[in-house]
Amino acid sequence: MTPAIPVSVVDFVNAWPLTWGFLKGAVEGFLPLTDVPSACADRLARGEVGAGLVPTIEAARIPGVRIVRGLGIASHERVRSVLLISRVPFPEIRSVALDTSSRSSAAMVRILLADLYGIIPEFHRAVPELPRMLATADAALLIGDPALMASVRDLHVLDLAEGWNRLTGLPFIFAVWAVRREVPPEPFLWSRDYARLRIGEIVDAAVARTGLGRSLVSEYLETNLHHDLDEDDEKGLAEFYRRAAAHGLISSPELPPFSGVPLVPRSFS
Repeated sequence: MTPAIPVSVVDFVNAWPLTWGFLKGAVEGFLPLTDVPSACADRLARGEVGAGLVPTIEAARIPGVRIVRGLGIASHERVRSVLLISRVPFPEIRSVALDTSSRSSAAMVRILLADLYGIIPEFHRAVPELPRMLATADAALLIGDPALMASVRDLHVLDLAEGWNRLTGLPFIFAVWAVRREVPPEPFLWSRDYARLRIGEIVDAAVARTGLGRSLVSEYLETNLHHDLDEDDEKGLAEFYRRAAAHGLISSPELPPFSGVPLVPRSFS
């Protein structure tokens, strides 16, 4: 009997349209391990898993991985769950507390503050608790569920997808499936297909977790985010790697190789 392939899965609401099949045991032959995005990348880099839903910046840093083409966590203009929240106007920011869960968004904050506002503040990592973060820094980066549920009244807020679109006119991919060469791409499409047929179930679970209204959660998962990627998304990814390399955040602007996709994705009844 072939042992199950361990796969590191982000257990944020925004990832469920990609991960639901793994989390519910609908994709045979895989053992899901739930992590925050930064831990997904660390597990994959250490060789503990065969695949992981990793921050896009990490796909460029981990040797020997491929990106499953056509899948990711992305946003065209407004993501709502990746936020830079500041006590002061953005050009006045001198220090930023970065959510310890984040890698791609942490890199993007550096790029946006430099390229949009012309500033290079000090950065430090912090547990994603907004009041504590803002007690030690002018601004805080929050991602995922903590950002989605944060109270930001009377604070300055930059949605990172909006900032990226303002800077480049392109969508941004926050996370991708990165796989070792021996891991086929098909199961990741199957998990996506499984989730697609159960979006109502996913919305119900997201409402229960976040306490947010159903219409807001539906808009978030089905409008603010998209999980099927196209050529514009890949252009956004290439531009992110170009700028990240220019800022010294990765060694090369080259995209990792893609893992192919099946001609006929599996469907579920």
